[in-house]
Amino acid sequence: MATAPTAPVSATTPSGEGGLTAAELTDRHQATLDRALETIRTRAYWSPHPEHPKAYGENGTLSAAEGQAAYEALLGNRFELDQPGTDDWVGGEVSPYGVELGVTYPHPDVDVLLPAMRAGMRGWREAGPKLRALVCLEIIKRINARTHEFAHAVMHTSGQAFVMALQAGGPHAQDRGLEAVAHAFQEQTRVPDSADWNKPQGKRDPLRLTKEFTAVPRGIALMIGCNTFPTWNGFPGFFASLATGNPVLVKPHPRAVLPLALTVRIAREVLAEAGFEPNLVALAAERPGEGLAKTLAVRPEIRIIDYTGSTAFGDWLETTARQAQVHTEKAGVNTVLIESAADYRGMLSNLAFSLSLYSGQMCTTPQNLLIPRDGIDTDQGHRSFAEVTADLAAAVSELLGDDARAAGLLGAIVNPDVRTRLEAAAELGEVVLPSREVPHPDFPDAVVRTPVMVRLDAAKSDEDPAYLEECFGPVSFAVAVDSVDAAVELLRRTIREKGAMTVAAYTTSAEVERAVEDVCLEECAQLSLNLTGGVFVNQTAAFSDFHGSGGNPAANAALCDAAFVANRFRVVEVRREA
Repeated sequence: MATAPTAPVSATTPSGEGGLTAAELTDRHQATLDRALETIRTRAYWSPHPEHPKAYGENGTLSAAEGQAAYEALLGNRFELDQPGTDDWVGGEVSPYGVELGVTYPHPDVDVLLPAMRAGMRGWREAGPKLRALVCLEIIKRINARTHEFAHAVMHTSGQAFVMALQAGGPHAQDRGLEAVAHAFQEQTRVPDSADWNKPQGKRDPLRLTKEFTAVPRGIALMIGCNTFPTWNGFPGFFASLATGNPVLVKPHPRAVLPLALTVRIAREVLAEAGFEPNLVALAAERPGEGLAKTLAVRPEIRIIDYTGSTAFGDWLETTARQAQVHTEKAGVNTVLIESAADYRGMLSNLAFSLSLYSGQMCTTPQNLLIPRDGIDTDQGHRSFAEVTADLAAAVSELLGDDARAAGLLGAIVNPDVRTRLEAAAELGEVVLPSREVPHPDFPDAVVRTPVMVRLDAAKSDEDPAYLEECFGPVSFAVAVDSVDAAVELLRRTIREKGAMTVAAYTTSAEVERAVEDVCLEECAQLSLNLTGGVFVNQTAAFSDFHGSGGNPAANAALCDAAFVANRFRVVEVRREA
């Protein structure tokens, strides 16, 4: 496959001005690419993107004040992108903290925009895997420089608290994008660019061919963004598709357009500076209730789809968008099996944080807590089912007892549907931890709620119990089970029928640990055992952890593995007589 040229990519960009050369991009980013490739092999900890807010403000990066000012300058204005086919201006984002953003975005005439996106594919394909990777790293670097600006954009579209928006929506998302680029480069370069083929023929002259191998993109990739994690969930598919030569059309969630619009703008600027067609990346913002994703998903030009969201629409994409390679992350029912605990207080503290972080609005947040009805043995003595649930409720209440601290951990409820589920959950069983309203110190109109925990009994449940459906938001069910064996079988049923992004277990028994591990290996779910410190079940680290497995109903892809990138391109061979 073609390697990156050492001369400038192009003497001119589509705007008529020269820009970044391949040599400059290599100097800036080769070491980062090499380190990323090494790290996805070793699965060790590494991040080139600082997660502390004070790390920004020097070396071309925006400080906290500069980032906030840049964000505020966007409010109430048109978000210009200069992309073809704009037939209207649409918007309507309202922050979960109660602020109207007032930003309007170009609405696409897709019959004009999609051909314009395809027009740049040849030059992008001919650039080859290395140069594409380096251009992607330049995009990520410029996004990183504006981390504080992105933090406000993510905060006010997702409801994440500021620190979480800065970290998860900033450097952690950037890490995931870089990880995808590294996997994409690795998979595209497994096959050599060319080969001399000689087959001996005995006394006759050997058969000789020269062969060239080129990574060929599938076509336009549609990235359908989500409301809660627009960058963290969006960047892997965005950069995996772009790095493998595909144009990317970004269709954000209508409540969370701004972070992805900023991404599109930066990507277009870098592509133009590097001499490529900026329309390789474009935005598709929609009118209220338009359902643009459904229209785009079945267009013949769309050959790749990345989606995070509801199971219903994810299933529709998988069965209907047959012309595209579809990657989905849908709903799952994440489960914690609690059999015993060597560090009971540590377990309670860890679970309390996991249940509270971002008001449970994470696809990895635990929902079901399976606990033997006879209780568990701990380093604090035997604790009954009622005591375990009461102790966990007390741990959550203590964690969130101070309103300012609670607001900083919970963030805001992202949309009315989450609030409705939260309020309805109290009617499903015995409430051991009631939810309460938390006033936000800076945003009086923010909807902030603490988690609710409901006790249920597996023996008294019907065939389709409430705890076997995802209840997205700050809701958890403490489910009494007859035995550990019953808990293991309920865990298996949950993963097999409903899927799970995460599974956790607490046990001092090697036999129980092995039983839970066997279930997760057989049903293909990611498992965390006996977490009591500063790592939580609902967190995954780029370059090391796999987000989802792609092997159960919660998702058909994992972030990020070789399978996530390998089908975004095909290898085409050209043979010639030597």
